[in-house]
Amino acid sequence: MTPPPPPPAGPTVSRRHFLSRFSLGTAALFALRRSAAAAEPPARKLGVALVGLGNYSTHELGPALRLTQHCRLAGVVTGSAEKGRQWARSYDFPEKSIYHYNTMARLADNPDIDIVYVVTPNALHAEHAIAAARAGKHVISEKPFTATVTQAETALAAFRAAGIRHSIGYRLHFDPLHEELRRLARTREFGPFRQLAGEFAFVMGNPQWRAEHALAGGGPLMDLGVYLIQESCMAAGAAPVAVTARELPKRRPEFFRDVEEGIEWKMEFADGARGACSTSYNDSHDHFRAEAKAGWYEVGPAFGYRGLKAATSRGPVKAAPLNQQAAQMDDFAQCIRENRPSRVPGEMGLRDMKIIEAIYQSAATGRRVAVPA
Repeated sequence: MTPPPPPPAGPTVSRRHFLSRFSLGTAALFALRRSAAAAEPPARKLGVALVGLGNYSTHELGPALRLTQHCRLAGVVTGSAEKGRQWARSYDFPEKSIYHYNTMARLADNPDIDIVYVVTPNALHAEHAIAAARAGKHVISEKPFTATVTQAETALAAFRAAGIRHSIGYRLHFDPLHEELRRLARTREFGPFRQLAGEFAFVMGNPQWRAEHALAGGGPLMDLGVYLIQESCMAAGAAPVAVTARELPKRRPEFFRDVEEGIEWKMEFADGARGACSTSYNDSHDHFRAEAKAGWYEVGPAFGYRGLKAATSRGPVKAAPLNQQAAQMDDFAQCIRENRPSRVPGEMGLRDMKIIEAIYQSAATGRRVAVPA
């Protein structure tokens, strides 16, 4: 029996033709994916409520929130309803997102607010941060964290109980010139930094809450000295184990009645590094220097919001300018989205309050004081 003839052959597809068809299909697929991605709405910016509308909120944090990529101003907490309405008009958020200090519990009912930034006087930080945490909001507390170690511990316990993220307003951790100091301390390119020195001071001309112990918890050490403590810990890569300090004589005792006008202190670190710092409300200084065996790092102006300059033993350090506060708040928003801790958490604020209290104790007693772990 003769077998049936084979079926007619289909069209021949060359390898080049196949690859061409495949490439076109792949390109179309990628184009489709890009189109779908473009159609997805951008991630919602997290809403921030500022607690306290004083100078720092007005001139730094508010304007920075116009520059942020991951968060926006969504409300305020203030003692002045009229001021709140002015902010609502200026920053385009509804008047229902204006709160009084006594009504912060109602923040829990506002899904537009994710983060509460506490910018009230130091002695009120803990009260307002705890109120925000109990309302289920993530918290940034302006530095210093609180006015006392006990307040800081109480606030941290409230944060843990509420299960919220927390951060301190240590903006310089987000400035590239200060990040370079941290990098050098970590990599030890010059060796470990052993000699640390800095001064930060300005002349306080008008009476304000920062010179009232009941609101500030202290004088320039609480306000300016914390920057020097932060910088020293950056350079040493650790907290000091002991301090010695003395309050400087007051030249304007009628103005600085119940806080120090100036104070200087020395720090001892476990690895042998030593730091010497001073701060004042009646002088003008703004610099920090860290020295190692094979080089040094210096920054000055060191602690302002802009215009900082730095150099190493190799030469000037260059960095593109940025808004420190915008970078700080954007990073915290990302911490919340990615469920990771802040690089400047409340525990760091507690650490610094322990150092501050040890400095005050040493200045009062004239003795060397160990810093609690």
